[in-house]
Amino acid sequence: MGCKTLCFGLTLILFAYYIYTPLPENIEEPWKVGVIDALIKTTSLTATLLENMGLISYAELFTMLLKLDHTVLISDENITVMDTKFTDIPVCLYLPKKKSESQRRAVIFIHGGAFVMGSCRQTAYDFLNRWTANKLGAVVVGIDYRLAPQYQFPVALEDVLSVVRFFLQDNILAKYGVDPSRICISGDSSGGTLAAEVTQLVQNDPEFKNKIKAQVLIYPGLQAVDVLMPSHRQNEHGPILSRDMAIKMGCLYLTKDKALAQAVRENQHMPHGSRHLFKLVNWSTLLPEKYRRNHIYTEPIIGKLNSSYPVLLDSRLSPLLVTDSQLEKLPLTYIITCEHDILRDDGLIYVSRLRNAAVNVSHDHIEDGIHGALFFMTSPFYLNVGIRISDKYINWLEENL
Repeated sequence: MGCKTLCFGLTLILFAYYIYTPLPENIEEPWKVGVIDALIKTTSLTATLLENMGLISYAELFTMLLKLDHTVLISDENITVMDTKFTDIPVCLYLPKKKSESQRRAVIFIHGGAFVMGSCRQTAYDFLNRWTANKLGAVVVGIDYRLAPQYQFPVALEDVLSVVRFFLQDNILAKYGVDPSRICISGDSSGGTLAAEVTQLVQNDPEFKNKIKAQVLIYPGLQAVDVLMPSHRQNEHGPILSRDMAIKMGCLYLTKDKALAQAVRENQHMPHGSRHLFKLVNWSTLLPEKYRRNHIYTEPIIGKLNSSYPVLLDSRLSPLLVTDSQLEKLPLTYIITCEHDILRDDGLIYVSRLRNAAVNVSHDHIEDGIHGALFFMTSPFYLNVGIRISDKYINWLEENL
């Protein structure tokens, strides 16, 4: 009996050691963030064990749990909410009830979730889109694009692009009373990735290039070339999004082959013929000095992976891989980055490159910010940092859209 108790106690200690991550000193509401971080790490460990036992895949467990948070889309006294489809892609449509003397603004919002989970029906995203529609008197479209690993790159991008092109048609804009000169595409995390990609593609489309006034990217991932940037090293264990979890999820967007994820962990995933792209994401020249700290730049290692993934050279996967001449065409841009986030440097580098290309860009850096904060601004967690970020987002839209 004593031996069993000892073993159980040691197991608990090892488990606590595994999931515990010291939090940065400036984190607001550290006990809440600590609990959320521990829950995510526990789920990640459980998912890994269940996958190794052949019971359920890593992503499936997260997807199942997040579905428990899906809300029923109901209209309220201010907003009519419609569960509908644009070009066979499910969308959540938020329409203000109050009559407007002029045409309305519109926001197309793309949810995050590492391309493998999430929905515009999540409680937090429903809250955000409803609030945006009410505060701005705007039409808001939330897109439920298809998810990996069942639907891999470029399906999510094609779904979002299909919805955007459908919505931008003159007859559709007229149907919903939208001003064609006041439309924004926005997204958080991987939704920010898709928002950046779609904005680039639409701006190169003669039919739609003048119909996007602004893009908003909230802690976006913008490149898959170099995964040893200072923010990856500084925030390797989180909080909230660890480097290992991001790599596992992100690679599922491309393949189920675990060899890619292993190569990415070592920064040895880029194929031959990719070195010319490194200058576009070189943090030693593009990252503001204060974020470089004492880190030493080393190039990603080329050609180590047996299987070749040409998609890693595709700017539709990594928006930072477009040329400066392509960036010059982009509309008014607002980027929010968070200090305690492995994706921090992607956003900071995009800000630098957009400014170098003379794009009108606004940037807010949240010094105590964490990845995924928007997802935790509703019950039961209700993080203040999530509310602050959403306030910045909506206030910027109100002033600039």
